[in-house]
Amino acid sequence: MKHRGRHRRRRRGAALRAVLTGTALALTAAATLISTSQAGVAEHPGSLKPLPSAADTGRLRLQEHLVPARTLDRLSAGMGRPVGVDAVLGSADRVMREGDGCSSADHASLPVAPSATRAYCWDPADASGAAWRPASVTTSGDADDDGVWGTHRVVLTGWTHSTTTGRAAERGLARVAVMDADDPAHLSYRWVLLVVPVQGGRDYRGLASGVSGMVWYQDKLLVTTTTGSADALYVYDLDRIQRATVDGPAIGRVPGGWSADGYGYVMPAVGSYRFASGRCSAAGAPCPGALALDRGSAPDSLVAAEWTAADSDRPARLWRYAFATQPARGGLLATDGAGRVDAVEAYRTRAAGIRGVLSYRPAGAARPSWYVGHLPGSQDGHGGLWRQDVRGAKAAHCGADGSPRCWAVAAGSLSYWQATGEVWSLSDRMLFALPLADLDRSVR
Repeated sequence: MKHRGRHRRRRRGAALRAVLTGTALALTAAATLISTSQAGVAEHPGSLKPLPSAADTGRLRLQEHLVPARTLDRLSAGMGRPVGVDAVLGSADRVMREGDGCSSADHASLPVAPSATRAYCWDPADASGAAWRPASVTTSGDADDDGVWGTHRVVLTGWTHSTTTGRAAERGLARVAVMDADDPAHLSYRWVLLVVPVQGGRDYRGLASGVSGMVWYQDKLLVTTTTGSADALYVYDLDRIQRATVDGPAIGRVPGGWSADGYGYVMPAVGSYRFASGRCSAAGAPCPGALALDRGSAPDSLVAAEWTAADSDRPARLWRYAFATQPARGGLLATDGAGRVDAVEAYRTRAAGIRGVLSYRPAGAARPSWYVGHLPGSQDGHGGLWRQDVRGAKAAHCGADGSPRCWAVAAGSLSYWQATGEVWSLSDRMLFALPLADLDRSVR
């Protein structure tokens, strides 16, 4: 049964339809982009170092803040009955392209090794500008273990607007592409603007924050945020998407209705998590970075990586929080009686500029492996993707010089679709997928 009884899913059993397969992309030529000088800047991140002390893990503690139900109800009363994912998919007005529909520069941004089995570039309306950039991805494979939400397979990608370019009113905003992935040859999507209720639900403002990490679990969407002094995550409800009623540049309540900078839908936040230790710093709370879901833990958990500059020599932190198991708290993190969330596992890694993180425990393994995708120190060209644990680290190597810089250009977050065995991610120009088994083979 779908969470909170609002969804009717179509079970497909063990014979899951292999809709997410495709022809491997030939990217051998891209290896020539990786020079000997580039290989020298990708340092080996070494083994993971556990953080067992209370002082270390205490800096990772979160405090939960839920938006009052009366605030959300007031907003719904003003805007109209909330809609769900199906309504957004039914009005999709953008189409993904693949193959010859994407440029050589698009394809060159993909991983060299292992190669993507499917890849898509964006609708021309969204691919031409430099102001909006994709950074995070999550799927209905995260949301539910059968990989289906309602009757659809869905991919969500998070985009952030530049704070220095484009229209001033849009700077720093965040939006989500809600994508119909039922037919892997014909992906389509519609934009939803992320907003935050204000004035007790009488209005809303845009979420002015980077969304470097994003996880869809049950009916909740958790995104990283850099707004405020200690914010770590904002929480959204996929069943509380609202329609905008006025097509204009403003965001919020306007004469005659509700505007969302030209977008047809908004999703208001239903809560947030803030670091109890305050603003992120080297000696305090981590700066929020990549997120992913781990269904191999008990209970399911949210894994996170700290953002540090790509050329930093300061170790970054990797950690996880458990999700709540009570039906009434579906999609929220597990808290104590005071609303506090403690990390249940934490490590340090020498990897810097982390843009993607994944934790996966193969059958029979004593510990999970952590996959860490990061930018090169110069932040140009291909990055690296390492598989790390407490014993060491391994990466794919490519090119004549055996460089570990084989991952995508400016790669984004990682999302494992358990039902298909695929990992989804983003380059700076494309959305792509490849089997987790290929990742493992590439690092042996």
